[in-house]
Amino acid sequence: MACFIVPATEAVITTIIKKKSDKNGKEQNMFIERMSWLNNMLWGGSALLAFEHIWHGEIVPLFPFLTNAADPSSAQEMLFEMATSGVGMAVLVTCVWAIMVMAAKHIEKTAAVSERMPLNRR
Repeated sequence: MACFIVPATEAVITTIIKKKSDKNGKEQNMFIERMSWLNNMLWGGSALLAFEHIWHGEIVPLFPFLTNAADPSSAQEMLFEMATSGVGMAVLVTCVWAIMVMAAKHIEKTAAVSERMPLNRR
């Protein structure tokens, strides 16, 4: 029910980190340079999950907004879902992003080496 809150929280944190690093203007490592990829993945996934929960009536326009948050026994179930599914999704998205960054770096390095190679060695 509230699993999207964990990736959305990570998206807020990574957006702040990216904005501060861009503002400082210092030389950035490959992960900070491509943090917009992670932000887009996290914000998009969180928005899609929130829409799905709205569609199924688990999020309502009245306080406390999450239907399971009103009942203490349901709130415990909701927190468990956030701790398992939400954290799992956030970690998985972050791992996929890290793999994408490493693959992009490898492709860039390979392309740079191939450009310097003489034609008869290709």
